[in-house]
Amino acid sequence: MTQGKTIKLFLIDGDANGRISCELSNWSGKAYKIPRTKIKDCTDREDLQNPGVYLLLGKDEQGNELVYIGEAELILTRLNSHLNSKDFWNEVIVFLSKDGNLNKAHIKYLENRLHFIALEVKRYKVENSVIPTKSSLSESDRSEMEVFLENIKVLVSTLGHKIFDSKREGRNEVLSQIFTIKSQNGADAQGEPVPDGFLVLKGSKATIIEMRSLALSLKARRAQLLATQILKQVGETLEFTEDYIFTSASTAAAIILGRSSNGLTEWKLPWGPTLKAFEVNQAINTEFIKDLMIKGKRS
Repeated sequence: MTQGKTIKLFLIDGDANGRISCELSNWSGKAYKIPRTKIKDCTDREDLQNPGVYLLLGKDEQGNELVYIGEAELILTRLNSHLNSKDFWNEVIVFLSKDGNLNKAHIKYLENRLHFIALEVKRYKVENSVIPTKSSLSESDRSEMEVFLENIKVLVSTLGHKIFDSKREGRNEVLSQIFTIKSQNGADAQGEPVPDGFLVLKGSKATIIEMRSLALSLKARRAQLLATQILKQVGETLEFTEDYIFTSASTAAAIILGRSSNGLTEWKLPWGPTLKAFEVNQAINTEFIKDLMIKGKRS
């Protein structure tokens, strides 16, 4: 059974939009979330002159999420230099050790691991132009850094950024169900609800045809997915080249079907029930499936 965690947030400036320090129970690490406009105020944070890793966060002109992953032995000094060298970011999340136990080898290891996890997850565009070097650590140090890494992932997500969260993370393993959409125009897609929207699975097919009822904003969205190769034309259909999360089941359905759609009724389980019917009866389904699991263990 997964254990709960206690996270302590402190509003340094008494403002939810200002600097925030973040600590996790039973962990020697510490995080700071700092707006770009507050970097110059951080001379009062002595621990920001310690070694650590950091994430510069922002968006491009199209609204796509961007992240730059870095490390430094003097964090605040490095952040001040980024004020002049990088303009895409509007906030930074910093991770360091409260007891000063992180050294150069540790932070290089963390930087490399975070870089490759972000690339694998594909939620944010990684702005690093060079692949960070992965330092060589002893087995015990690697083990400690992997624990540190897991806590970084928890806090980054808690602070509002899912950079390192798998797109399938947070699924209800008991009630995980694959919904489908099919049409005569070639659509043949699979997906499921996830905490931050509706996940369409890699390999799903969308129709090439766009009906008049498809909103202009969704036509632009389809064009963007094609431009970024998330959707790729294969024969007479469009195919998803990776798992992709839409904000809602209806947006996913409209993109796939090429027309105005109600995702709650378009997405269906293989044996017939719609997503709407499934969600209405979810509490009943949960207890029913759990009961079956308990009976199975007893037998």
